[in-house]
Amino acid sequence: MVQRFVAGRSFEEYDTDPLLSAAVERKLEVIGEALRLADAADPAVGEAIPDVRRIVSMRNRIIHGYDAVDNEIVWGVVAVYLPRLAQRLEAALAAEQTE
Repeated sequence: MVQRFVAGRSFEEYDTDPLLSAAVERKLEVIGEALRLADAADPAVGEAIPDVRRIVSMRNRIIHGYDAVDNEIVWGVVAVYLPRLAQRLEAALAAEQTE
């Protein structure tokens, strides 16, 4: 979903569009919360998603430190790390289905 929000957009558009940045941040909050709950329920999540603690930390920063959210960092996460996370999640789900 986040990738759809930013498809064809530049950092400058993200940085100056409060609606876009709010939507992206909200989805990152949801992803972070889902991974926090999954990791608490099953420690294997941390093995499948090694960056789970960093993802949850980013979620916490967005939720609790909104005045300190750096748009360049958020954009970097969306551009670089979110596609990697999606690949890891897809691989973990595929492995789960074959068991």
